[in-house]
Amino acid sequence: MTARTERIVETTPTTTEPVNAAPAVTTVQRQTVAERIIWYIAGVILVLLAFRFVLTLLGANPANGFANFIYNVSHPFVAPFFSLFGYNFHYGISHFEIYTLVAMAVYAIIAWGLARLVTINRPATVVR
Repeated sequence: MTARTERIVETTPTTTEPVNAAPAVTTVQRQTVAERIIWYIAGVILVLLAFRFVLTLLGANPANGFANFIYNVSHPFVAPFFSLFGYNFHYGISHFEIYTLVAMAVYAIIAWGLARLVTINRPATVVR
């Protein structure tokens, strides 16, 4: 008795699509003008607070025009958080302002919430 083996060859049909064709990309757009404005304002505030944090961490001289400008402009945004951890007004001396970091986190969360609020009933637009 001889053993018989069968060979099965599967073929796949060829397509006529070009090899370098890019796959269809689907993105969802939900941004409105109001949402962009909210994120722009939040971005400006967060950049000011980041500059303030770095300048106080490095002990920047408040007599310098740039440092004085950053301290004065960012002061109203950080002032509500001064009493969280105790506020010591010592510009020109290097210190870690934890309340500036807390302010940055709070403003980022508020901006995210407002941006979601203005797009709450907006349906997603699919772009191909």
